Amino acid sequence: MNIEDKVQWVYSSQNNQELTQRYDIWAKDYEQDLEEQFGHVPPDTTVDVLAKYVSPDAKILDAGAGTGLVGQVLHQRGYDNLEGMDMSPGMLKQAEQKNVYTKLHQGILGEALDFSTATFNAIISVGVFTYGHVGSDVFDELIRITKPGGYIVFTVSVGHYENSDFQTKFTSLESSGRWSKVEVTQPFLCHLKKDTGVQLQVWVYRIK
Repeated sequence: MNIEDKVQWVYSSQNNQELTQRYDIWAKDYEQDLEEQFGHVPPDTTVDVLAKYVSPDAKILDAGAGTGLVGQVLHQRGYDNLEGMDMSPGMLKQAEQKNVYTKLHQGILGEALDFSTATFNAIISVGVFTYGHVGSDVFDELIRITKPGGYIVFTVSVGHYENSDFQTKFTSLESSGRWSKVEVTQPFLCHLKKDTGVQLQVWVYRIK
């Protein structure tokens, strides 16, 4: 199966169980496939944005950690109090090998999360809010587990944002006083070697 077929295979998953199983199968080859075929943009841009607001000693959750690429970049920047969460045990096994997380958790975004209220100073989520993955319903739980004054920093693919209810959800959460928007970056390409047309934006919200 070539990389385009693998991506379509994963994105066409009908439910979280199927999505988890497919990521488990792909986990060992995931990073190499993306780099060789697409020149996948590393999470440096998102980490750069987070670093403007979140100190290195902050307790951070990497939500949708995958193979740990985000945690690796954070660790290189001096962030050592990192926990990771992903639905796929196979992906978490790869992330564990990077030795950058204090804890790793299996959990599904969009469902109740096994964390106490106000646990983290910040949450980062890169490449998760895209087609066939998760939608805007996850933010209530992410807000719950973030400390007041903390930050949620995440990417959303531009196409997914425009064709989903993100704008309505973001506005609703802001109007209800649960968070306030801090920054939204300009769109940037997701891939370097192949023009897939996929663009991302980094969003930053501060929890009230």
